[in-house]
Amino acid sequence: MTPRETWTDERLDEFKASVNQRFDEVDRRFDQVDKRLDRMGGDIRELRQTVERLNDKMTTGFIALAGLIVSSQVVIVSSQLFF
Repeated sequence: MTPRETWTDERLDEFKASVNQRFDEVDRRFDQVDKRLDRMGGDIRELRQTVERLNDKMTTGFIALAGLIVSSQVVIVSSQLFF
């Protein structure tokens, strides 16, 4: 028995419609995934900006702390030398 004998034109048309319907469903799902990925891309950009701002603040704080430590050491050394 050949495949053509078991698959009538009507069965082939039904199969084609079923396959098309399934691919349409897959397309809809991919559209939803694309929307989620777009939102995630925006969230990631926002997170990067936040981390960059935090890094700037931490760098500024570190420089200020280092300056404070150096200046306190200068005061301590100078007070011991002159008193």
